[in-house]
Amino acid sequence: MFQVFTDLASWLVVDIFGLSKATKLGDALHFFIEDTTKIFFLLLVMIYAIALLRASMNIERVRDYLADKHKGVGYLLGSSFGAITPFCSCSSIPVFLGFTSAGIPVGITMSFLITSPLINEVAVLLLLSLLGWKFTVLYVVVGMSVGILGGVFLDAIKAERWLQSFAAKALAQGKNTSSEKAKRTAALSLKERHAFAKQEMLEIFSRVWKWVIIGVGLGSALHGFVPDGWIQAHLGDGQWWSVPAAVLLGIPLYSNATGVIPVMEGLIKQGLPIGTTLAFCMSTVAASFPEFILLKQVMQWRLLAVIFVLLLIAFTLIGWIFNFLTPFI
Repeated sequence: MFQVFTDLASWLVVDIFGLSKATKLGDALHFFIEDTTKIFFLLLVMIYAIALLRASMNIERVRDYLADKHKGVGYLLGSSFGAITPFCSCSSIPVFLGFTSAGIPVGITMSFLITSPLINEVAVLLLLSLLGWKFTVLYVVVGMSVGILGGVFLDAIKAERWLQSFAAKALAQGKNTSSEKAKRTAALSLKERHAFAKQEMLEIFSRVWKWVIIGVGLGSALHGFVPDGWIQAHLGDGQWWSVPAAVLLGIPLYSNATGVIPVMEGLIKQGLPIGTTLAFCMSTVAASFPEFILLKQVMQWRLLAVIFVLLLIAFTLIGWIFNFLTPFI
């Protein structure tokens, strides 16, 4: 599905600009064009689709199921949905906005947002061929656990109070929608539903498009210009400090779970411990600067800081655990 964006980027970089993807500039520009067009497409399609769905169904039933009756199941479902959706961290944000507007609790939404960039079916298949089924199963379980526990913690500290005003307002409106209003919404004509979804799509897109360009631009610059072999040379030989160092080193970088698997393979072949490698790659995928630049549009700094510290602690613990278990698996 996303091959068209890769082909578009290749056409622009190679045929129009006359650059080679083998050069640092060509690689960075290709990354920027591919990810920007893909994220813009996902923003428009996902916001429209979720808004259309909200206008077509009784979203309060879904919200009540997730929020009140089976909240524990809600965290699991949010994390599971994140695991089966092929989104990177930045691409997951449109869905986060849609969930928030539907009144679904922040913790359940964050379970999705944390898990989605860490796990997808392509990454699982690549990991299976690289590390075997035991490590792959453990990776999936740990990745989903990070999402679920992160969601539980954020709900426990009432993280919704630190959303940006428009997101908090959307969440409050979603929670307070009455049954009578839900019935009226479900009775809208197809034309009225389309008008509602279009307005929602344009309003949210106008708020975040510039931050997509800034975030992906930063990620593409780092993606194209970090020297080859630099990471392997600076992560140590398995000492305890190499795991938190790897996590911190991964923060400025940006990739998706599929794109980071070949990096993992290269690091492991260079002799880097598996736990240190996983900690670095998780940080690159789910705690990068570009993602947090985008998240700033829907979250206040305090919530961003909480999520940031939560992820750094989780990834460091995961790295230590995997390094400890490696001799026994």
